[in-house]
Amino acid sequence: MRIPLMALAMCMIAVLLPPVPAAAAAGRPAQGGLAAARAGERQSCAIPAIRTGSTASLKSFHRAMAACADRFWAARFAAAGLTYSPPTVTVTTGSDSVCGKITSNGAQYCPAQRTIAIRIMRNDLRDPFRMNIAHSVAHEWGHHVQQLTGILDAQNALYWPASSGARTLLSHRLEMQAECYAGVFYSATLTSIRPDVTWREWIDAVGRADYSKIHGRPRNLAYWQNRGYRGGSTAACDTWTAPKGRVG
Repeated sequence: MRIPLMALAMCMIAVLLPPVPAAAAAGRPAQGGLAAARAGERQSCAIPAIRTGSTASLKSFHRAMAACADRFWAARFAAAGLTYSPPTVTVTTGSDSVCGKITSNGAQYCPAQRTIAIRIMRNDLRDPFRMNIAHSVAHEWGHHVQQLTGILDAQNALYWPASSGARTLLSHRLEMQAECYAGVFYSATLTSIRPDVTWREWIDAVGRADYSKIHGRPRNLAYWQNRGYRGGSTAACDTWTAPKGRVG
């Protein structure tokens, strides 16, 4: 099946809004106790079909994906002995969210409000690329995991006093880790998501998307997402000690 790369390049990797200054302990971000949770069993989720041109079916799809991600990460946190709380998830056809405008990427995480805001895009209605749409939830949930484990606070502490180049690298490390967390989620749920492409086709498409200054090189995004998927555990997702070439 031909992958619509233009749609993929426009909206496959959702944006985390730039961090706001926060007082946090200085030092390199880490994964905390979550990395101790080992890969789990497959998880069955009821993810509905998407009907072309149907806003209602897209909303149902996003809500089902959110319920699936919530159950998956709640179990991982419990296995690690950590406290978990779900984010608020909003799905809208408009561009407003609790933390500003939703960009053309179609989704964003609002750290202060612990909210995932998803915007249904015209491309999604015209050409509902199932795996691409699912990734809006999977990637942003990765940022919520970073929030719950203190990674966002630690990144903030490093981000604001840093030089422009160092800030870019910190942003890339953050986004690559969220991609890896999405891969960990897929390792248990991909069968239920019923993607419209094979895993290899999906990863190849991720690696051929356009470069983003916020997210970094597509080939590295593909590497980390695949690493999370193959490893099945957040222990595979330490982007903070990875060499620059793997996160640039």
